[in-house]
Amino acid sequence: MGRLTAETRARNEASIRAAVDRLLAGAIPPGGGCDLKALAAEAGATRTGFYPKGERPGPYQHLAEEFERRVKDAQVAGIVTDPRASQIERLKAQIAELKERIGERDADLAELTAFKTLAISRLVAQHQEIKQLREQAAVVGNVRRLPAARPGTAPFGSCS
Repeated sequence: MGRLTAETRARNEASIRAAVDRLLAGAIPPGGGCDLKALAAEAGATRTGFYPKGERPGPYQHLAEEFERRVKDAQVAGIVTDPRASQIERLKAQIAELKERIGERDADLAELTAFKTLAISRLVAQHQEIKQLREQAAVVGNVRRLPAARPGTAPFGSCS
């Protein structure tokens, strides 16, 4: 690849500066971000021009540094330059909220499980007590059984 002429370099720099302005204004290409890769694609330049070549700087390295500085300044000012970054932050907040809700649900579930265990143990104890009382009543013999209800009749009359 040959050397760039001053005219080509100026034209490329103008294209890169215009692309910087578009990206910072929020015109991010679909699937892209507000980064050097998107800048190079938007400006129609190769990314290698933004990086140093051994000991000497790349031809557009100063523009890359300016772009990164402007992106950081915009972020500090609270301007969202990359919608993916705001989406990531929103999703992180959503994940934190969901983790908190899961923790609360786990605590509720543990409480309900403990309640269920207590309720079942009480029912078992009551059932054992009823069985014991029935056995005592059968042994003593002074308790009289009530007649069984006839099928289809209410024990104390109609409820209507």
